[in-house]
Amino acid sequence: MNKLNKTFLIYGVSKGLGKAIVQAVPRLTDTIYGVSRTPPQETPNINWIRADLSKPEQAVNDVKTVIGQQRIDVLIYNVGIWEQLAFSENYNFEKVSATEINQIIHINITTCIQSIQSLIGNLKLSNNAKIILIGSTWGVDNHNGKELVFSATKFALRGIAQSLREILREHLIGVSVLNLGYLASEYGIDKPTQDVLEQTKYSLIPLADVIQAIHFIISTSKASCVKEILMPAMLDQNV
Repeated sequence: MNKLNKTFLIYGVSKGLGKAIVQAVPRLTDTIYGVSRTPPQETPNINWIRADLSKPEQAVNDVKTVIGQQRIDVLIYNVGIWEQLAFSENYNFEKVSATEINQIIHINITTCIQSIQSLIGNLKLSNNAKIILIGSTWGVDNHNGKELVFSATKFALRGIAQSLREILREHLIGVSVLNLGYLASEYGIDKPTQDVLEQTKYSLIPLADVIQAIHFIISTSKASCVKEILMPAMLDQNV
């Protein structure tokens, strides 16, 4: 394989941002492994790995079995579920069940930690490995959201990144968190950005903007450390 070609491992590829990342970030000559519970559509260039991220140990094993000892150049953990009634006037933390709390924590955090742990050896094989964790504005200081469990996991994601940097510093493996606000995720990456802006009245972040941020992180040398990018929607007053 040409040294310029990269191997991507991307989580959450079945829809939304994950699907857009698969379609717009890797080149045709790159190798893409995509993880999701349901099969991705319109992404024929992907090596799909079926995994249920609510079951951490099984999910880690399912991915590792396919990846084996292959080199990973870019690992993107694009996963984040929230409470059933999140972001609505009906949200009530007192009524969130223990089952739902545990599921959110498992998918957003436990599986993330165990997955990265199992793949460090693969990342060390790269000449310029990058780990990109997709965070949220619900994980930054003094946001105005009430969604406690989702917020807790996104704060935790930043803690994971901070410790990972120290663990991986000697190997020059970059660890970045991309803290995103409200996304226009219902519009595919092929939708012209101007159309997205007009149809959302400039209130949501086009996926194309996020893709640009990911391209930037990947393009940096291993001498640079892109710690965090905070990208709220311009009209978002929660942060």
